[in-house]
Amino acid sequence: MQSIEEVMRRPSPAPRPQALASDGTYLWMGSLGTCRVYAIEPRTWTVREEVDAPGNPWGMTCVGSELRVICGESQDDNRFVRRLIPGHGFKSHDAIPCPEDTGSHLGFDGHRLFVSQWYNRRILALDEHGDAVEVIRVPHGICGQVFVDGAFYLATTDDEDSSDYWLTRVDLRGDQPKVEDVAHIGFPARALAFDGERFWTNHREEHEIVAFLPPATT
Repeated sequence: MQSIEEVMRRPSPAPRPQALASDGTYLWMGSLGTCRVYAIEPRTWTVREEVDAPGNPWGMTCVGSELRVICGESQDDNRFVRRLIPGHGFKSHDAIPCPEDTGSHLGFDGHRLFVSQWYNRRILALDEHGDAVEVIRVPHGICGQVFVDGAFYLATTDDEDSSDYWLTRVDLRGDQPKVEDVAHIGFPARALAFDGERFWTNHREEHEIVAFLPPATT
């Protein structure tokens, strides 16, 4: 299996980068070290905006001009999906509890929000109330997700303490989802984002953010 082709590896502007999303202009990153979300301009690698999160920002995706963020709140790390409005911050209302109080990453296909459950090895499609209306099962633990051109791309692993991580594609264009490991990542990746040209992920414990090209098979 081919390995990902890294094109950029930069120090994170805050420690332990965890959540990632791209709106086409900024790369949004949520830090477990500061419990803040940062808007990074990729060309200059400067922070344009930062905001306090109401808990650990585990996962994030863009929904139109807004962001949705999975926040782990309270000492019990209860998981909620919250709205983040660039320029205004997090909304205190409209929080959606994650199904079964678990979930680490988010995706959006233009119509529905999807939350991934790492240890349950599945992606759940949510309705407007946060109830699961569809289940997509995958063969590995999920530590990142993004939706691109009719397919989920996932950062996955079977052993989170190893460096054996993959880029896994779940193609929904057919009667049944087609799941395929398309590249080897080679470090403990956290989160996935796509800016139209490059994927982004985190080497969290090295406090680095990594960009790589889509595999040739895509």
